[in-house]
Amino acid sequence: MGRSARPAPPLRPRSAAAVRRRALGGIQEPENPAAAPTDKARTLSVSLFARLRDLDEGTPEHAYVRNTLVELNLSLVRFAARRFRGRPEPTEDIVQVGTIGLIKAIDRFEPDRGVDFSSFALPTVVGEMKRFFRDTGWAVHVPRRMQELRIEIAKVSDGLEQDTGHRPSRTELAERLHLTEAEVAEAELAANAYTARSLDAPLGDDDTAAPRGTDGRRTAATEPAYDLIDDLTSLGPLIEGLDARDREILSLRFGQDLTQAEIGRRVGLSQMHVSRILTHILGELRTGLLTDDPTADTAPEPRRRPQPRNASHPRDGDTSPYRSPSR
Repeated sequence: MGRSARPAPPLRPRSAAAVRRRALGGIQEPENPAAAPTDKARTLSVSLFARLRDLDEGTPEHAYVRNTLVELNLSLVRFAARRFRGRPEPTEDIVQVGTIGLIKAIDRFEPDRGVDFSSFALPTVVGEMKRFFRDTGWAVHVPRRMQELRIEIAKVSDGLEQDTGHRPSRTELAERLHLTEAEVAEAELAANAYTARSLDAPLGDDDTAAPRGTDGRRTAATEPAYDLIDDLTSLGPLIEGLDARDREILSLRFGQDLTQAEIGRRVGLSQMHVSRILTHILGELRTGLLTDDPTADTAPEPRRRPQPRNASHPRDGDTSPYRSPSR
């Protein structure tokens, strides 16, 4: 087994300067390649590409010229990254991926063909960025065929809408793309996996607080029945504290929807007595629901039932069904 290659020791200042002189071969050394103006960077890149072809790959001189070309053309990467500034991915990540495309373009560029390097490198840089979006930008991974079909459907859909004046149907898309409706439906479903929306993302009434990369749609709504469930749960022990006659009257009024006169005939009371009983019961239940102290005994105390109409008459002038017993 051969020995593993050891990393080259760092160059001393004198040796580094000598490498730069040998690498440039008489070309003026740029002071700050990354900050060079566009015209100067383009002119210097032409000379460095010619020099790069004469150097042996793997040597320090070749690496220096190659790195200098990368720094001179970083502005091209930043220019391409501005096309995607509306995307949710960080700009730093997009520039980093575009730099990889720039290095690939430098390695493949042939100056003898007479093509400007920026025209040659820009498609490579943009392609590397799009590949990054395709492979890592999806919240849920879907097959590449579905990713490409999503883009084709979007293009065809916009064209058909301009031609026909309405949003194309799934049948029209299938005919134009020479696909089945099932394949179009599958691609439309796969498009929903591109962005995942957080349930905790803030969202105002006018959708101004929607996070970048989302369309501001609500994923949940307030359920009004929850308040009703809380009220019914709180009413349970209060109703259990009523006597049997009061529970029967409540059931007849709100369960069977009988009138007070019908309830009176059913239980043997007058309509006026039934009205007073319901008013008193509802008041007690309302007070129990509004009590803030959860440890307090909110159940109403049992009351003396009113006398039916065929029982002994109350004292003269006493019409209350809740009078105290005669002493």
